[in-house]
Amino acid sequence: MNIQTKQRLAQLRRFRIRKKVVGTPERPRMAVKFTGQHIYVQFIDDSVGATIASASTRAKDLLAQGPLKANVESAKRVGAVAAQAAIAKGVKQVVFDRAGAKFHGKVKALADAAREAGLQF
Repeated sequence: MNIQTKQRLAQLRRFRIRKKVVGTPERPRMAVKFTGQHIYVQFIDDSVGATIASASTRAKDLLAQGPLKANVESAKRVGAVAAQAAIAKGVKQVVFDRAGAKFHGKVKALADAAREAGLQF
């Protein structure tokens, strides 16, 4: 399987998920993105196309606590900080958009940390 085929299959998974997962003002979409070096989380209201809150491994408050990478331990820290940022904006319930990634490893660790911090999804 070549790289173009893998990228196309990943794109199709993202499209299939995004057909079903839509953020509203009451339940914004919690979109996660994992790159080789960083983890990004955004809370998006799709009705107006606006980002309500966000967190990432590049945030200065997280970097002050120590170096971060795109691994499970960093995913737990980012998940907790993202949940705190969302709760500070008045968001308690979200829909989880894993962007085609399998729900294990980093994705599961981030989701579990966000749930423990008080988000419901």
